Amino acid sequence: MYDVVIPVKNEEKSILAVLTTVLRLPIRYIILVLNGCTDRTLELTRSIPDKRIHTIYFADSLGIDIPRAVGALYARKLNSQGVLFVDGDMSGNIFPNLKSLLNALDQEIDISLTNCYPYITHRAKLAHLVSRFRANLNKELRLFHDLGLATPTHGPHALSAKALESIPPEGIAIPPLSLVWATKLGLRIQVATSIRHEDLKSPRKHRKHARLIAETIIGDCVMGFALAHDEPLTRSLGKHQMLGYHPERRFDILKLWQEALEISHPYCEQHLIIPCCVMSQANPASDEVSIKTEKS
Repeated sequence: MYDVVIPVKNEEKSILAVLTTVLRLPIRYIILVLNGCTDRTLELTRSIPDKRIHTIYFADSLGIDIPRAVGALYARKLNSQGVLFVDGDMSGNIFPNLKSLLNALDQEIDISLTNCYPYITHRAKLAHLVSRFRANLNKELRLFHDLGLATPTHGPHALSAKALESIPPEGIAIPPLSLVWATKLGLRIQVATSIRHEDLKSPRKHRKHARLIAETIIGDCVMGFALAHDEPLTRSLGKHQMLGYHPERRFDILKLWQEALEISHPYCEQHLIIPCCVMSQANPASDEVSIKTEKS
């Protein structure tokens, strides 16, 4: 069976709806990655008495996309057969779409993607610019004919066990790099479903956020071009450094998490809430692993 990774940051308004949808899927574990939450998200998720829910909790923010890689590493440690990624604000009625993504893994697809841009004939200037970079990267990888604008950056998607094992965590933390690595490794990539962005029910963000997200995605694509040509990774576009939210990505914590998982270091338990039935025998009397947060 497959697992689900849900990155979450201050999603008290949507997380229960997301979990209600995901819990209907035939999955093994739901891996919540809470990072820097200051609202009631943790309290709400712990109110659901389902032993499939594993929570990875960091008091500090991990930055954009790093939680996805943290969850992927944990799923890999649990010998996952494949992982479905759903953001904690995707509260729309997308159950059939999520099933389609998992069904693609059953058909030996290694990366199953969502097309979040169906039926759009006109885009705002900023969105058009971002789409152009996505399209150009997919064209560079000779994927555009099959994928169009689809990318792990946007919308729910899934990775096979083979993809989880072979794509570096940094590649998952910078989504366009996943496509580059998959191409280099000969993995199978397919668009499995389509969801209009508004049907995800993700809340609209402020204008500054939209600009920073756009700059992040463009910079990620620039890194993708460099990786595709086996050149040093860069976010330089002419005289500009396309940083966006990239400097906030906590690759140091991602590396520490990876190393701790490999040797079963207590650092992992300090950030885990796990049902007692899957705990080690080190603390059999406890229902959950206690959380101790560390300042990084």
